[in-house]
Amino acid sequence: MGEMADPIQLKDEGNKHFQAGEVDKAIECYTKATKLCKDKKVLAVIYRNRSACFLKKESYTNAASDASKAIDMDAADVKALFRRCQALEKLDKLDMAFKDVQRCSIIEPKNKTILETLRRLGAEIQAKVCYQLGPFSRVQNMFDILLDEEMDKKEKAANNLEVLAREDAGAERIFQNNGVPLLLDMLETGKVEMVLAAIRTFAGMCTGHKARTMAIIHLVGIDKLCSIMAVDNEDIALATSDLFQCINDSLTGGDRRIYGKEEALVLDASKNLKSILMALLEMVASKKVSGHGRDQALNLLCRNVPRKDKKDHDHSKSLFTIDHGERKILKVCGQIPDLPDQLPMTENTQLIASVLLDKLWDDLRCDPERDHYREVCDEYIKGKFDPNDMDRNIHAINTLSGLLQGPFEVGYQLVGRQGIMEMMVALCGSEREVDQMVAVEALIHSSTKMSRASFIITNGVSLLKDIYKKTKNEKIKIRALVGLCKLGSAGGDDYSMRQFAEGSTEKLAKQCRKWLCNSAMDTKTRKWAIEGLAYLTQDADVKDDFVEVKPAMKAMFELATSKDKTILYAVACTLVNCTNSYEKKEIMPELVQLAKFSKQHVPEQHHKDKKDFIQKRVKRMLKGGVISALTVMVKADNLLLTDQTKEMLARVFLALADDAKDRGTICAHGGGKALIPLALEGSAIGKIRASHALAKIAAVSNPEIAFPGERIYEVVRPLVSLLHPERDGVQNYEALLSLTNLAGLNDKLRQAATECMCNLVTCKEVQDRYLEDGNDRLKLLVLMCAEDDEKLQRAAAGALAMLTAAQKKLCTKMTLVTLQWMEFLQRLILHDQPQIQHRGLVIVYNILNSDDNELAKKLIESKILEILTVIGKAMDNPKRQLVIDVARTCLVKAMDLGLIKPFTTPS
Repeated sequence: MGEMADPIQLKDEGNKHFQAGEVDKAIECYTKATKLCKDKKVLAVIYRNRSACFLKKESYTNAASDASKAIDMDAADVKALFRRCQALEKLDKLDMAFKDVQRCSIIEPKNKTILETLRRLGAEIQAKVCYQLGPFSRVQNMFDILLDEEMDKKEKAANNLEVLAREDAGAERIFQNNGVPLLLDMLETGKVEMVLAAIRTFAGMCTGHKARTMAIIHLVGIDKLCSIMAVDNEDIALATSDLFQCINDSLTGGDRRIYGKEEALVLDASKNLKSILMALLEMVASKKVSGHGRDQALNLLCRNVPRKDKKDHDHSKSLFTIDHGERKILKVCGQIPDLPDQLPMTENTQLIASVLLDKLWDDLRCDPERDHYREVCDEYIKGKFDPNDMDRNIHAINTLSGLLQGPFEVGYQLVGRQGIMEMMVALCGSEREVDQMVAVEALIHSSTKMSRASFIITNGVSLLKDIYKKTKNEKIKIRALVGLCKLGSAGGDDYSMRQFAEGSTEKLAKQCRKWLCNSAMDTKTRKWAIEGLAYLTQDADVKDDFVEVKPAMKAMFELATSKDKTILYAVACTLVNCTNSYEKKEIMPELVQLAKFSKQHVPEQHHKDKKDFIQKRVKRMLKGGVISALTVMVKADNLLLTDQTKEMLARVFLALADDAKDRGTICAHGGGKALIPLALEGSAIGKIRASHALAKIAAVSNPEIAFPGERIYEVVRPLVSLLHPERDGVQNYEALLSLTNLAGLNDKLRQAATECMCNLVTCKEVQDRYLEDGNDRLKLLVLMCAEDDEKLQRAAAGALAMLTAAQKKLCTKMTLVTLQWMEFLQRLILHDQPQIQHRGLVIVYNILNSDDNELAKKLIESKILEILTVIGKAMDNPKRQLVIDVARTCLVKAMDLGLIKPFTTPS
């Protein structure tokens, strides 16, 4: 071999070594040949062959280099191109390999090996792109940044990780990539943005995945999560609360997604749920927990402890909470922020605690359970009374105030105990301002029932007046004023039951308005002014004066849209009073006469509570911006927006929508949008009132303006709920008007309804309704078969075809609902859309098969026979074969009935 000087001989010798599997000797021959060869074509072959050797040795860089040298000398060398493609693929340069195999396919378009490689590489490139753009690669990129980069980039990566965790694939990748320790490190940074991103990422990972949730609880720990929620940062506390809610939903099955095999690996979650419940109850009364954290702990208990459906017999969580946490919740109710060494709280904390106590009370099922609940409250309050410690006494009275704002039945029973009312009156005379403030608040809350109000009117009015006149503390002064307001309105809207002298309530209201409009005062003090007006506006003179004072209304609306949500109920009460939208019993004149004869009390209506005065007040409120305020109030995502508050807001909306001329104003300020959640959630009465208000708006407004976009579909369910025998005639009538308006202006809605009916007609009960006399259901279907909208026409024709097939009597009834039935039928069977034409022909066959010979004869004597003949004689066509076959079946049926004769040729 050393004596060889001819490059061609060296090439041939290299080929023999390659075929024999002696790759190294082949490379040696080809290398010597490249040094001697001067012919470019031969040299290209030598480089190409050496490239094959390097491929065998898995030296892909050298293989690609030799193949490139061959291609430089001969650009159309398919073998060199293909070998470079193979080498580049192994080097993971798929895009370059794909270009080479593409050039090969152009030169040899029928080469199966090349075409298969082209297809395979295309699929691999697509998969690689998807991988790079998908969650797997993105998660790893975020991890790399979080571990190495500077803080600015870390925060962006943390936020991106939060987004990725919302998808199940991303959440799983984060978990499988050992992401939990990294997220724990983010929590330890103490930086708000990083902590929030970590918590929200955990929430995404826990959403709807029971197995992963239990693993995260084990790795992170419930105590750790509680300590994060306890920090004095509203955003962090709220985010952690959302995480706990995701955990609860996953472990209890509140999230109903199915994740297959993982579910089999999950152990019983009850132990974790119990641990979370205990941890939240510990947070309620812990001094280490911030006000925001306490609020979120109480919110979580409100959402997840009481039963959502009273038909569910299991209320063990409520019983457990009462046994292990009722005293802690009562402790929160009794806190006095003005005293030292109190629990950290927000303005909403104590009211949320009262709401929780109320929900627990409502969740109890029997008298022994209620007795136990009352005993716990009674023992707690009794245990706080101490003649030698005034702080403990006012704590007990403040706890009682919390009960009166929550489970009022329990509160009123405790107020009636000997010495309680006397203690309140005695505290009002205390020299300490904090004692006076707590006592006055308790008097206000306990005087709702007439029996309590009468006691206080007898024993406490003069005391409240003295406090109001003498104290220089504005906080006490305004509370005393509210107490007087409440007592002054104890008779409600009964003009004959005034508790105070003529003009007294107007003076009280004037002072409340003065405080309300004083922006220099703190929000909590101004809130009490609205509390006073909520009582006083039961008086017709007061409510009429209030709506005249624009600054007062504006101030109330501004407070209603502030962060302090404890004010919502008082504002709602005031608006209900001003619009007279509270529940009123109709009094029969005969009963009034009977009451007068028997010397019983007869309620008297103030002349300013008549319809014309109410309408004037409504107009003023609309001009004052009441709709914008209501819209913001409805959006409040807070447990303090209770079902009772929602009901009152719905009543106000209904009163404001009474005049058709005002409904455009309501829509323009977002009232239509705000009514939808009120119509879907809340008390039964509240939902009806909101639905009725929606019906009033939808009956006269353009639905595309009042309910833009997809919102128009959300309106249908509330409107349909009004179509019920138990609703009154006005509600039924306005619901029908509004639904007609919606259907007339929105073809999609009508089409969806018709398609729904098309699916329902297979049900026997639905068919029976079409058979009933006295309704236009069948007529409506027949008329819709003539509509220009093809989708609507197809759905209506399909429903009619199935009905006439299932109930032969409907074939005859169809011809009686409209004189144009034949014309509509002809239009269907001549339609250029095969699906619609097929439905029309099925209806024709059903009529022929209906046992009504006269009707069948009438059908065949019309132009329909000619149309059937033309369709039936058509040549077979796969696209229209179904139509042709049905037409032929109709002709055969007509022959069987003797209505036509078969065509015969002369012999």
